[in-house]
Amino acid sequence: MREGGGAPHAEGLTPPEDNSGGVSGSAMRRALARARDGKPLDQVEATVLLHARGEDLAALLAYARRTRDAGLEAAGRPGIISYSKKVFIPLTRLCRDRCGYCTFATVPKHLDSPFLSPDEVLDIARQGAELGCKEALFTLGDRPEARWTQAREWLDAHGYDDTLSYVRAMAIRVLEETGLLPHLNPGVLSWQDFQRLKPVAPSMGMMLETTAQRLYETKGAPHFGSPDKDPKVRLRVLEDAGRSNVPFTTGILIGIGETLEERADAIFAIRRVSREYNGIQEVIVQNFRAKPDTKMRDTPDAEPDDLAATIATTRLVLGPKARIQAPPNLVGDQHRLILDAGIDDWGGVSPLTPDHVNPERPWPHIDELARLTADAGCTLRERLTIYPPYLREPWLDPRVARHVAALVDPATGLANETALPVGLPWQEPDGGWGESSGRTDLHVTIDTAGRTHDRRDDFSEVYGDWEILSERSRLTASGHATSAAGPAATQASTPGLADSPSGAAGTAANAVGTAANAVGSAAVASTGRAGPADALAGAGIPLAAPSAARPGEVAAALRQAERDPAALTDDQAIALLGADGDELEALTALADGLRREVNGDDVTFVVTRNINFTNICYTGCRFCAFAQRRTDADAYTLSLDQIGERAEEAWAAGATEVCMQGGIHPDLPGTAYFDIAAEVKRRCPELHVHAFSAMEVMNGVARTGLPLREWLVRAKDAGVGSLPGTAAEILDDDVRWVLTKGKLPAKDWIEVITAAHELGIPTTATMMYGHVDAPHHWVGHLRVIRGIQQRTGGFTEFVLLPFVHTSAPIYLAGLARPGVTRRENRAVHAMSRIMLHGAIGSIQCSWVKLGDELCRDVLNGGVNDLGGTLMEETISRMAGADNGSFKTISDLRAIVAPLGRPLRQRTTLYGTPAEDRIAAAEASDGVAASVRRGLPILSR
Repeated sequence: MREGGGAPHAEGLTPPEDNSGGVSGSAMRRALARARDGKPLDQVEATVLLHARGEDLAALLAYARRTRDAGLEAAGRPGIISYSKKVFIPLTRLCRDRCGYCTFATVPKHLDSPFLSPDEVLDIARQGAELGCKEALFTLGDRPEARWTQAREWLDAHGYDDTLSYVRAMAIRVLEETGLLPHLNPGVLSWQDFQRLKPVAPSMGMMLETTAQRLYETKGAPHFGSPDKDPKVRLRVLEDAGRSNVPFTTGILIGIGETLEERADAIFAIRRVSREYNGIQEVIVQNFRAKPDTKMRDTPDAEPDDLAATIATTRLVLGPKARIQAPPNLVGDQHRLILDAGIDDWGGVSPLTPDHVNPERPWPHIDELARLTADAGCTLRERLTIYPPYLREPWLDPRVARHVAALVDPATGLANETALPVGLPWQEPDGGWGESSGRTDLHVTIDTAGRTHDRRDDFSEVYGDWEILSERSRLTASGHATSAAGPAATQASTPGLADSPSGAAGTAANAVGTAANAVGSAAVASTGRAGPADALAGAGIPLAAPSAARPGEVAAALRQAERDPAALTDDQAIALLGADGDELEALTALADGLRREVNGDDVTFVVTRNINFTNICYTGCRFCAFAQRRTDADAYTLSLDQIGERAEEAWAAGATEVCMQGGIHPDLPGTAYFDIAAEVKRRCPELHVHAFSAMEVMNGVARTGLPLREWLVRAKDAGVGSLPGTAAEILDDDVRWVLTKGKLPAKDWIEVITAAHELGIPTTATMMYGHVDAPHHWVGHLRVIRGIQQRTGGFTEFVLLPFVHTSAPIYLAGLARPGVTRRENRAVHAMSRIMLHGAIGSIQCSWVKLGDELCRDVLNGGVNDLGGTLMEETISRMAGADNGSFKTISDLRAIVAPLGRPLRQRTTLYGTPAEDRIAAAEASDGVAASVRRGLPILSR
């Protein structure tokens, strides 16, 4: 859980400030007065308080202690100081980093083996279980195989793809054979890594340490030459943990060369991430202690008063709900001072293993720690590695919930101190699909009774902090990166983008350009719709894409598009997206000419049935009104039999395809996706299975532990014929992290889709637009899609999905605009045809989201495909779309008839269906009898 050490004061580095002064008396009095009165502190005031000494320090500690006590009282644990009884499992001491203060990391010649063997891991865990420990703290160096050949060879010899695969396997062994709860501390993790590890550990951690970039960039500094110590990278880890609903431990390391301003900045960075995602379960304030045989050996230790002032300031900044920890073996005899500063946790203490990071400083005996805590008027209580507020979905994965339940005191959420850990199976032996539950008729009743509530019951917490999201929205709209790790680096992982004209990769990756103009109220003015978004224009959040081109710019861009559509620059494309009046008519005419050249006049459609097998999901997509908690009135899950029955009904109605997607249900086994596809193919062998978004694929990969490509091969073998290109939204992470809390990053979507194409699995591509995005995001997204297609050729079509706002959480919270204007829809569909010309031949509109009239508009502006009959379209209907949940073939003909163009049925891959399929579809009018109720559609 902890890291120790420090760094030399290298040339060019500013040494730590003299903490005895440096601020005026009046500044200190003002800051203390605000602390006394319980007022929020800003970063400057926090920096002032870090200087407190003497009487000022005594006052600061009193205010911090009062704040701590109020938080413990509110949590129902007054006066309780917690700790975790643990064993320390140093899985490997090899590391690719070269921190100037670390004695934990070493070189292969000093080790008998690069990794502990499974027997060694289990021996430590079993001994700890016998002593009543409940936590197994896995600590290791960052990705040692990237630096050390010996580590790579060991992993290969033992059948592990990487270090994290071994961590995952050992965590499962510990759970199953000892019952100890793993807390994983493997260093820097990606979003994808969190998905892999969350099912095997109740909690994880990584110290932020500092946000001082110079301590990483300056030669001789403590983190120089250590890629995993880049503060931007480490902040991204904290964010990804929150996005993944992982209870996470982090903290700061003081006295390694940072200034007090930099220290305060780190505290506020932690606060920001904590508020936005609610996932930081504890914050460690750790003091540097010098170690022999390190560069820092002659540097003085952080002083006790400095540590106390930092703990107290951290307490006041983070507030009473925060759990703040200081390691008891690093504070000498100053335990009372540290308790008075406002901690409420001593961290992990082991009766068996040493602190391998600070081996020269033994743990205090637990009885002695209890006495020292009692001397300060508090009571020591054992906790688990996961804190009480996180003992629920979505934070606690069902696969480890039983292990936690066996050791928890249900009355307090702390540890049951009389319970002894016993090994339990990590996952159900059959791993099968469950029974049906909930509102399984939602696909029909959404059109008659509608949804029960306009939002799910956990609206105020599942999506994160709306206030911080508002700021992120403003920055995204203005083209500034909002992620701590910087803009989404999509060009780095997208082959072909480097050759795009005028820095198109940069557009997709960096989200810069003309978005600063994307402010106004055109959407409200043009639609007359009022709602939460009415106040957005004043807050700087765009309500419509601007028509802000300079005189003649659109005309020049049109001429370029006529000559060579693929050669449009980003600025030209953005100008065309702002086209209006006669210029918009010219744009759509150009797009329609390209459509006619590629597709002829046929308007195509597919007879398909959507089967959304569950809407239970905790991913936290802020645009999605479909996802529900398992206890919500509209929640449901279909059984495998029900899925098969719906597929049979679709086949009987002439369908050639089922499109299957669902929520990321916490109980869903990773193999369930294979079971679903296989059940459909068992019942209807000739029915094409178009199933599972990139998010679902990654979920399956995480839960099975299979490599991505192997998972896709197994899905293909089970019957999956193609993947929907949903979960793309906008392929720019700055937009994605406003739209969704926990969905996969852009690079992971690209990785899934590219791998599928390379394995011969075609996909669609999609773009959902008109929420918190702007035209430069649309251009960047289209560049990414074209780049993938030029390399793989695996996209069958490009599907435009206008944002449906009515019941979308992000709209109800006042952060998104009320949908898309008619002008925008026409321009976006036309530009998709133009920018993808020569790469993707089919451009599809969504009748569910557009309605009949707008479908006709875009069919006259570059679109050739109407999608499918759908039979049950629940997702958009839950969001408030009022165009029904199915279209008969007659309905589709009625859309197309005024255009004078023929309607033609197709297959998923744009072939011609067999004659018996066409006949069956005509007989049913393309919709199963079970969903053709003939009842009125509810509008909102």
